[in-house]
Amino acid sequence: QVQLVESGGGLVQIGDPLRLSCVASRGPFDVYHMAWFRQAPGKGREFVASISTTGESSGYANSVKGRFTISRDNHKNAVYLQMRSLKPEDTAIYYCAASLWSDSDYESTYSNWGQGTQVTVRS
Repeated sequence: QVQLVESGGGLVQIGDPLRLSCVASRGPFDVYHMAWFRQAPGKGREFVASISTTGESSGYANSVKGRFTISRDNHKNAVYLQMRSLKPEDTAIYYCAASLWSDSDYESTYSNWGQGTQVTVRS
């Protein structure tokens, strides 16, 4: 099964941009729909964005629409999350996830998860 490793998290100021990366290994990458989820302190994990196997379709949570962009490079076995205009409420651990079935916003759709990368937006 595909293994996922996230990177790119860090401590930023309000309004700063940040790009997260997720690299996959041990499996064909282009058969997986990919997504980003996040979990803020004391809260459950929530959907952020998803992208289809070819990258032709994508979806976003309302809270990040217009500020975040998900993309993928199947040649590099990678998916990215470009974040702009970051807010303190974006502070969370961001997880990369893979699904063989769909690019839905349901957590249960995704069978493979990375360990997460911390994003902290300082107010």
